Amino acid sequence: MITVDHTAERVNLVVMGEFTLADFTEFEEYLIANELFDGTHDLLFDLTEMAGFTVDLAWEEIKFSRLHGGDFRRVAVVTDSQWVAWSAWLEKSFFRAEMRVFEDAGEAQAWLAEEA
Repeated sequence: MITVDHTAERVNLVVMGEFTLADFTEFEEYLIANELFDGTHDLLFDLTEMAGFTVDLAWEEIKFSRLHGGDFRRVAVVTDSQWVAWSAWLEKSFFRAEMRVFEDAGEAQAWLAEEA
């Protein structure tokens, strides 16, 4: 299950439980519907409540990163999982946006709020 919302500067995605392809499709459709692929928004992925993810989601996320890696200003991933942090590190090669991994959501939000 996911929740997704946005402000003028940021898109927030929170994952609770298993992150599925249907969830990711919902996220992508939200971005498209709200015309958020403009290079000015930051992404905040809060994965602290994520219990796991499906293999088809992992493949879709890689395709998304390759296609939209330059459509955002900064990307912050919040997780306490070393596996997820390692996966995010691998995805950095697909993102032209600056990407960082945080264990604390407040620190991630503060970093995203900083002027570039």
